[in-house]
Amino acid sequence: MTASTASTARLILVLAAAGFSSTFAWRSVEPLVGVLARDLGSDAHTVALLSTAFALPYALIQPILGPVGDAVGKERVIAACLAVLVVALAGCALAQDLRLLFGLRMVAGAAAGGVIPLALALMGDRVPMERRQVAIGRFLVAVILGQLSGSTFAGLIEGRVGWHGVFAINAAVAVLGCAATLFGFDRSQRLPPRRPEFGLALTRYRTIVADPRARVLFAAVFVEAIAVFGIFPHLAPLIEARGEGGPREAGLALAGFAVGGLIYSALVGLLVRFLGMQRMLVGGGLVCAAALTTIGVAGRWQLDAAALVAMGLGFYMLHNTFQVQVTEVAPKARASAVALHAFSFFCGQALGVAVLGAALQGVGQFAALATCAVTILAVGIATAVLLARPVVPSEV
Repeated sequence: MTASTASTARLILVLAAAGFSSTFAWRSVEPLVGVLARDLGSDAHTVALLSTAFALPYALIQPILGPVGDAVGKERVIAACLAVLVVALAGCALAQDLRLLFGLRMVAGAAAGGVIPLALALMGDRVPMERRQVAIGRFLVAVILGQLSGSTFAGLIEGRVGWHGVFAINAAVAVLGCAATLFGFDRSQRLPPRRPEFGLALTRYRTIVADPRARVLFAAVFVEAIAVFGIFPHLAPLIEARGEGGPREAGLALAGFAVGGLIYSALVGLLVRFLGMQRMLVGGGLVCAAALTTIGVAGRWQLDAAALVAMGLGFYMLHNTFQVQVTEVAPKARASAVALHAFSFFCGQALGVAVLGAALQGVGQFAALATCAVTILAVGIATAVLLARPVVPSEV
């Protein structure tokens, strides 16, 4: 192993610990929607908005954290954000009412917003383009494992420790991620911090957004997030309404998405080699569309789980391709470009929960999810065409 390879492996390992802890905290709330609604005296559609309470601050903090990461150092910002995440999650474990829980989830979302986007930007800085898609794919294994273990663990353990205990364990996992970033980064590669230049950041953002390729990527992940993630917090109440179980079954079904992501991570090298970017995007759209249609049929929860495995594979075929492309939009300001990308993606996630909630009540499960299926297929086909044009990096 060369020094460069060893350094990359160490970087990915540290970032993996950080990414795992942030997604573990996020996804663990979704199987608990029904339980939280009963314990806190609310309805399931309102409690489902706890996902929005996490995702919206995650999105809104991106335009700030991007330039701060470029100036202060991405490693420093990631570690600081994880420290705030620990405090917010510990507060969730002690919360006694829904209003306080919403507030703490918003703080947790803003803190988590400084982890994965800056980790992707840091890999863009340190990993050559020819190895980057595979490196990011490997990093995503940890992110996906966080999703898998967070949702599954919460559903399985809630009956023993209660939802307060689930949040306390979230906080403990975040402590481990924070410790990894404080002690694991190679300090010799850190640049000295400087004052963030927000005026320059605004200029960079305008330049990046003026790039047609960037606009395609930002629009694609916004729509992708609405179509794919809107159903997640609503799945537990739907399974309960069919009389098929509670948090346990919902957690296992939601874990299927992460399993599909792990399959993608195992196959990413082969997929990149044999499919190429355009076929990857069209294929990802097709797989997601089929999976959403299957969930719309409202069969047994085991069928939902199988469909979510397929949707996880299809989603990462789309999303990992978008992530790699966005790291080359503005090589001199990667954190800013990735921040705008994450802003678009998590605004979509935040909006998707409300949109799907209204659609489920208005037109029913099949019509709502069939619409999502058509939408994600259109995203795959459109981006395959639009991103086929040569990359012309923005000069910022």
